[in-house]
Amino acid sequence: MTVAHGRPFLAIPGPTNVPDSVLNAMHRAAVDIYTGELVGITDTCRDGLKKVFRTEGRTYIYASNGHGAWEAALTNVLSRGDTVLVLESGRFARGWGEMAEVLDVTVEVLPGDWRRAIDPAAVEARLKDDRDGTIKAILVVQVDTASGVANDIAAIRRAIDAAGHPALFMVDAIASLGTMPFEMDAWGIDVAVTGSQKGLMMTPGLGFVGAGPKAIAAHESAGLRTHYWDWTAREGEEHYQKYCGTPPEHMLFGLNEALRLLFEEGLEAIFQRHRLLAGAVQAAVSEWAKGGALDFNVSAPDERSPSVTTVLTLNGTDPEAIRSYCEDRCGVTLGSGIGGLSGKAFRIAHMGYVNAPMILGTLGALEVALKALNVPHGTGGVQAAIDHLAAGVPAG
Repeated sequence: MTVAHGRPFLAIPGPTNVPDSVLNAMHRAAVDIYTGELVGITDTCRDGLKKVFRTEGRTYIYASNGHGAWEAALTNVLSRGDTVLVLESGRFARGWGEMAEVLDVTVEVLPGDWRRAIDPAAVEARLKDDRDGTIKAILVVQVDTASGVANDIAAIRRAIDAAGHPALFMVDAIASLGTMPFEMDAWGIDVAVTGSQKGLMMTPGLGFVGAGPKAIAAHESAGLRTHYWDWTAREGEEHYQKYCGTPPEHMLFGLNEALRLLFEEGLEAIFQRHRLLAGAVQAAVSEWAKGGALDFNVSAPDERSPSVTTVLTLNGTDPEAIRSYCEDRCGVTLGSGIGGLSGKAFRIAHMGYVNAPMILGTLGALEVALKALNVPHGTGGVQAAIDHLAAGVPAG
């Protein structure tokens, strides 16, 4: 028996749900790539990205996923033999570092705990030990989608400043931009990267990089520059040069509409919506965890991200059985555990184009699964989520 027939719910942390108006914006004929409307759309999108990154620096658009944005960031500011410091808080900062290793960059990992945010004091101590300035860049993610950790980027910047270290500060905002505050200039971020398919409410396929003055200066002597990713080449006068060839124009049509929706709602309102919906999910998980079979991966509540919640399964509980029931019987797709949490967790996304009915429906299906599969759990998780939203969204 199944009750899955109907509109499916996608609750994975990327790709996320795409608004109908964004899909509709992409459903149109191609246009000239050299002059006219598309040139204006490129300018509008690059300016819009500046507003979301909160920077006066430059922005670049790539036909790529977030991993492409990683490579673009690395190759434009580093040279072979440079050393970077990776701040671990899950899978993805390490992944960025692994990409750097392939490019003949030396990678040092500052070990972290997948259940806790990065300790700024540890960052400061390591940088103070680097008296010769061997470390050329620091790589960190604001939100790690594997662990669900949210790192305090402003505090890490303060640690770098306290150490008096000149390294470039490079931040992955792929799972955070458009879901929580991000202040590229105010926090002294030199390079920021993100992708289209999460908080920006677009289809996968576009990667974005923000570059500040210090990064632009480092770019002049970077030895890893390649023609496709190169910032200098993308500042050429011809429109097609901004994409190193044919622009991904239908994705640009969609991005233009997605940015319009973001600014129409307002970034502060978006951040508050994400905080409320994340709080509802966390209220439900807190109740379910009382049964002993589930727990938060991130132990400290203030270090849990507003975009994804990673739920550990304990005492032999199979996360894939829960995911399969939700998808096959209820039409809700949850994220799987990945990296070190593969087979040990599932993930609930609450980012991008998402509202209260979608979250409550997802949580309701999950509670049905826990009941049907006889997973020990505290009752009333969905009610706790409802109570949280009722308190946070008053009638008056």
